[in-house]
Amino acid sequence: MERYVSLFALCLLSLGFMQSKAFDIEVKDSSNHTCIHASLMVNFTVQYEVNSTFSKNSTFSAPSNVTINGSHCGENGGSPLLLVHFGNGNSWSLNFTKNITMYSGDILNFTYNTNDSTFFPDALKQGLKSSLTKFLDPVLLNRTYKCMHNEILRSENVIQVIWNVTLQAYVQNDTLGQEVICDADKPVVPTTPAPTPPAPTLKPVDKPSVGNYVVSDDTGKCLLASLGLQVNASLTVEGKNVSVLYNMNPNTTSSTGTCGNDTATLRLNDTKVAIEFDFAIKKNNFYLQEVNLTLENELGALSGAIQNQSFWEASVGSSYLCHKEQVISVSGNLHINMFDVRVQPFGVHNGTYATAEECFADSDLNFLIPIAVGAVLLFLIILVLISYLIGRKKSRTGYQSV
Repeated sequence: MERYVSLFALCLLSLGFMQSKAFDIEVKDSSNHTCIHASLMVNFTVQYEVNSTFSKNSTFSAPSNVTINGSHCGENGGSPLLLVHFGNGNSWSLNFTKNITMYSGDILNFTYNTNDSTFFPDALKQGLKSSLTKFLDPVLLNRTYKCMHNEILRSENVIQVIWNVTLQAYVQNDTLGQEVICDADKPVVPTTPAPTPPAPTLKPVDKPSVGNYVVSDDTGKCLLASLGLQVNASLTVEGKNVSVLYNMNPNTTSSTGTCGNDTATLRLNDTKVAIEFDFAIKKNNFYLQEVNLTLENELGALSGAIQNQSFWEASVGSSYLCHKEQVISVSGNLHINMFDVRVQPFGVHNGTYATAEECFADSDLNFLIPIAVGAVLLFLIILVLISYLIGRKKSRTGYQSV
């Protein structure tokens, strides 16, 4: 039955019956500053029962004169919510989430009231019903999402067609950011072959410079870090694998973060790279638990994250030190190369590092690994040789004269 509802809604759309004026609203916080701007058109096709054997399809639009009671900016750590009301008990809501670089829509909840005889005449089961789906893929912070083409969302008994969208959450300084156009609105690539541009390269590709980064709180410096950072992105361009390297420049990298009793965070932002390091404590040792990375290059934005790890472990009250190159993979195509790492996220006194605990790669015991492997191989060779000689001797004994 849902298949027929889909075909019915799409036919109405193709015939031009699904038209409406966009609703244009702004959600403001307690200081009267805008946090959400939304202008869009929405059409609905809802299948509802009129008796035990027959159903109807109701197709209607969200009007331009909606109300936004219940919308909010997510003060006190909550998520911003866009909530519009229209008709007799019908509502359309979308809440938002974000990380250090992106925001996105989360749950889109369309609630319709089958008591509303304007939209649902002769409805058998009357009352409020909800339809849940997803809308709005990740968008860079301080950017406005714009899409004129139709986006069709399907859920049980409901089809929504959304278009003519201009939308931004987490608006800063009451000003909309630069527009990000949806893929459907972008020009179609011409069928005639065009000259292939050279594969993008990001330089420098040498060993990165070591930067010194600090996080402070009310007591002074609470987190210290010094390291060289290089991001390695594996991309596919024109069917070929391309490795793009980018060194973070300490002179253009800013550091922020937080310090707590059991957790600490270091955020580094360069012109193209944003990295977040999250630290935790277990059994009197600190360690790097989570890493989030976003890289912007000529081919767009790439992001990745790795969680529940135990990198850079050392005793609380000490600092972690490792001169050898280390690599952390945050996704299948994003890696972070790190050099000359020294970090202390807890127990900083007088703004200086405590005694360093060296990583195993730097320790004097590191050279023993190849020696141990060589010794084991030599022992196996001698064992095989002895077994061969014993077997050969027994073979000769079996042929002695009787």
